[in-house]
Amino acid sequence: MSFETLKASISLLLDQMVNQPEDAHQIEESIREKIAEFRSLGLPVPEDFKSFEASLSRDLARHRG
Repeated sequence: MSFETLKASISLLLDQMVNQPEDAHQIEESIREKIAEFRSLGLPVPEDFKSFEASLSRDLARHRG
């Protein structure tokens, strides 16, 4: 998948998260998978996606702790 295609797919998932908050957990997992795809393809992960991923990790840690 190309860089632009991955970026667009994450943007769509973020829109879904806003419009379908009841599905947020599943959408978060999909976003994490897409970010992992960037890394596995050796593509740079955009800073805003890195920040969002870090935010998800902090939220998860708070819910577990």
